[in-house]
Amino acid sequence: MESHWGESGAADVDGSRLEEMAPEPLLTRDYETRPSLVYERLRQQHGPVAPVDLLGVPAWLVLGYREALQVLQDDDGWPKGLENWRARSEGEVPADWPLGPSLEVNHVLIQGGPGYGTLRTAWDAALKPFQDPGHPQAKRLKAAVTAYADELITLVGQGGGTGVADLSAQFSRPLPLMVASHLLGFPGSQGDDALMDMWRVLDAGPDAEPALERLLATLAELAAVKLKEPGDDFPSYLLAAHPDLSLDELARELFMLLGMTSDHVGILMSNTVVEVISGDGGVRASLSAGMIRETMNRVVMRKPPLVNFVPRFAAKDTELGNYTIRAGDPVWVSSAAAHADPLFADHVAPSSTISTRAHLSWGAGRRQCPARELASTVAAVGVGRLFERFSHLDLALPADQLPWRSSPFMRGLRSLPVRYELASVPERPSASARTSPPERASAPPAALEPTPETAEPVLPDQSARQRSSLWRYLTGLIRAGR
Repeated sequence: MESHWGESGAADVDGSRLEEMAPEPLLTRDYETRPSLVYERLRQQHGPVAPVDLLGVPAWLVLGYREALQVLQDDDGWPKGLENWRARSEGEVPADWPLGPSLEVNHVLIQGGPGYGTLRTAWDAALKPFQDPGHPQAKRLKAAVTAYADELITLVGQGGGTGVADLSAQFSRPLPLMVASHLLGFPGSQGDDALMDMWRVLDAGPDAEPALERLLATLAELAAVKLKEPGDDFPSYLLAAHPDLSLDELARELFMLLGMTSDHVGILMSNTVVEVISGDGGVRASLSAGMIRETMNRVVMRKPPLVNFVPRFAAKDTELGNYTIRAGDPVWVSSAAAHADPLFADHVAPSSTISTRAHLSWGAGRRQCPARELASTVAAVGVGRLFERFSHLDLALPADQLPWRSSPFMRGLRSLPVRYELASVPERPSASARTSPPERASAPPAALEPTPETAEPVLPDQSARQRSSLWRYLTGLIRAGR
């Protein structure tokens, strides 16, 4: 398709209807390997907004930073909610469209309409104890993250003090899932089967559908338990803040927290590790200066885990970029493309450790990710513990040969092979990670409870872990690598 840019640099607004266009497929091999080139090609052809084909369904992809903010910050003009999708209402979206199931599960990230405000307020209230640094639950969570990280690193060390490990499979992916189990209040290691099913769902393999059915059933059972016997956990807090939630609705919210937080955090940790290992010495030095979060800010500008947001829909015919977006058209905001927009990228110094916080990795506006502080804390603690416990980490493959997995929403590493050397004496958790358990606090998964005497996390009973499906899987990775 020819460019709409005129000789003066301005653009004439194109009134072509989306359904009458023949956009190129977005999810191609090029997108899998070099998405930045795809975004740049679309930007050159169409400007800041481009028509694309998403597995047989046409949609608008927002590439410009300014246009992305315009959409994300205007809930009235660009609402969420599939009920706003004209083509879907008219039966023009195939029933077997691959992205349908992920958008049909109506939860806080998908929902539109008048019920969203009440649900979002409840989410904010339920997450506050875990995100407020001064709250006992937040301190206890940070201690648990440290203990989980130590547990996983110790397991890697069973393969030897030096060796090769896949930090994605053995650390970055299981750690946030274990933390999510802590948040959901699964007793003991009983949540590990659910975590494995969440892993299968995220991988979208042949066993994803039965895994999803088992997972939703497990979460519904957990919701019923929390309704009967509330505890100091996210489901109980959410029910307290929104008593009208049905068990089915609560299960969907728990599914969102488990899936979105775990995958986003896991990708963020892996990407940060690669940035530290392959970057200049100043990046590694910044970790000891307590600047892990600034390093992560720079990482998410270059490689955001969430590359495309859940679609929004034009409330009325609206000019955006070089096109008129018709009422009911689906609009996907690409944070990855917006970060590469010269309007944004040219104002960020690539060599600076102190980076702007104007990135869109968590969204923008009133619908910005409610768990962004929690996710950032888990990632920062996990990455910090890695570089405390390992005296040496080096990529086992050149950075440009690392294998990526892409989806319409997320982009992360399939594996992160590293050569490692454990520190001779394991570091103790930092003072900031130490806390005493609050009153009425239920035991975290796998008995990771800080002791009153030391107020530091202790490792769980290994016999319980050995009965865990997650632990058997991780132990199998160690044996296979020997």
